[in-house]
Order: sequence, then structure tokens, then C-alpha cells
Amino acid sequence: MSKLKTIFFGTPDVSVPFLELVHEMTDVQLVVTQADKPRGRGMKIVPCPVKARALELGLPVRSPDKLKDIYEEVKNIPFDVGVAVAFGKIFRPDFLALPKLGILNVHFSLLPLLRGAAPVQHSLFLNFKKTGVSVFWIRPGLDDGPLFLQKEISIEEQDDAQSLFGKLIPLGCDALKETLEQTAKGNLIQTPQAGEPSLAPMITKEYALLNFTTMTAEEIHHRVRGLACGPKARVTVHVNGKEEPLQILRTRLAETTAKTGAPGTILCVESSLGILVECKEGSLWITQVHPAGKKPMSAAAYANGRGLKPKDGAFICHD
Repeated sequence: MSKLKTIFFGTPDVSVPFLELVHEMTDVQLVVTQADKPRGRGMKIVPCPVKARALELGLPVRSPDKLKDIYEEVKNIPFDVGVAVAFGKIFRPDFLALPKLGILNVHFSLLPLLRGAAPVQHSLFLNFKKTGVSVFWIRPGLDDGPLFLQKEISIEEQDDAQSLFGKLIPLGCDALKETLEQTAKGNLIQTPQAGEPSLAPMITKEYALLNFTTMTAEEIHHRVRGLACGPKARVTVHVNGKEEPLQILRTRLAETTAKTGAPGTILCVESSLGILVECKEGSLWITQVHPAGKKPMSAAAYANGRGLKPKDGAFICHD
């Protein structure tokens, strides 16, 4: 049986294991990534992770500003199927028509739930108890094409975005491996998505700004879980008449729900737990933080270093 001829579309770190799988199982004709961008502290122009790995594998790569810039080139490449994983660009109908069979996408949710750019983060924001991966055929709409297959996993209470990606990537590779095996045999499954769709839009800086006055303890806790891969959750802390930014890296829901002051007020500082802060509803332990210009540290160490104590309104948001 001859190998499928493919073109791979992907950009970030999460896409690299899928590129390696596609390289192993198929005859990759081309790898397409987003354009090179300035990265790191020096803001040097460097290739994205998929491009760097593709070059190591000796694969041809294109990194256009727009897909239309390489349309004519791709049009002249005979390939059976495209595989897209976290590519980050929209495929026009004329581009979707180029491969013999179509373009497959590996999406990190159980479609039609959480269509969009950030399904892993939003599954945690919403405190989902399960999620999974969907391999589907791309259509002009937003992640609404027919399904090839899905695989499901549970989300544990201790999971954050980093650990959940760590589970979903190998699960997605298993799903893609099965999909490519079936596709090579001519079994082209197309099952319409069923159920009420929901959206998982791109994570903006606004998602990262926490507000203890308007958000419940559970909402803040799940937001912090979802932002473990960045941009990190952040607050403005009032210390000695000044304001300073602070990233919140880890939190823990508290058992106490008694209201003793205004939301954003410190209720307790414990060396083994951190800073207990009152929220709109309930209270929350902040356990690990990252002050600007310093290394991540325990919240208790931060509180002691800044002289924060119970009854301080350190986390109160002022309009």
C-alpha cells in the first residue's frame, strides 16, 4: 500500500508531535506554518516550532503571510489530504478544494463544544469534567465540519492547562494515527456534528485580569487553571500606598464561605497555604505567585516580603 501524500499545516509547540507522526506515516510534500515572527527578549526573527522541526526533518517549508500567497504553488502539488493542527489561519474554499480528499483538523475538544482557538483553556474556565479530541474535515465554517472520530478523557480537579495539554496531545496523536490508517484504506468517515455548539475564542489579555469584586472564588480558581500556559492570570496589588502587578500562578478553593469584609480583602496568611482572599462569593487561597522582575514564589513568602496582613484590602479593584 502506497503512502498517503500529505501537506501539514501547523505552527506552535503542540503541533510538533503531530508533524512527526504525519512524517512517519505519510509522504509529506510540504509543511506550511505561520510567518516568522520576533520572539524572546531580544525580539529576533526566529522560525516557529513546527518550521524548526520540519527543517530538522529535511522537509520543505513555507511560511507565508497569507495562504493565498502560496495558493498557486500548492495547486501544483498533488496530495491526497491536508492535516492541520493549531495552524492559526482560516482556509478559503478554493484552498480546501486542492487536496484529493480534503483537509483534516485535530481539535482539542469534543465538537461541537468549544469551537474556536482556545478549547483547552475554556474547558477549564467552565470547569468541564470531561473533554477530548476531535478529528474532523475542515469546511468554510468555524470548526463545524463532519467528524472522522473523537476520543474522550476526564478532566481531574488538579488539572490545569499545562497538564491537560499533556494528556490531549498523545490522545490526539492516537486519534490522528487511527484516522490516517483508515484514510489510507479508503474509509473516509464523515459524521455530522450533533448537539448545541459553544465557542472558545482566542485568549486575550482581558481574560487574564482577575477581579475579586466581580468574580466568585470558583470563577477565579478555574480562570487561573486555564491560564497556566499564558498569558498568566494577574491582579493589581495595593502595597504601602502603591500599586504593583502580580501574576497568580496557583490557587486553591477554601472551605470557609463566611463574609468578613469587602471582596479583595486578605482574610489570612498561612505559611503552608498562602494568602486567603475574600471574593464576590466564597474565598480563595492564593498559593503561588510571580511578582514583576522576580522568580515565582510561594504566596506566603510574597505576603511576608510585602508586609501584607489580614484585613488589608490588597486585592480590591478600584474603578
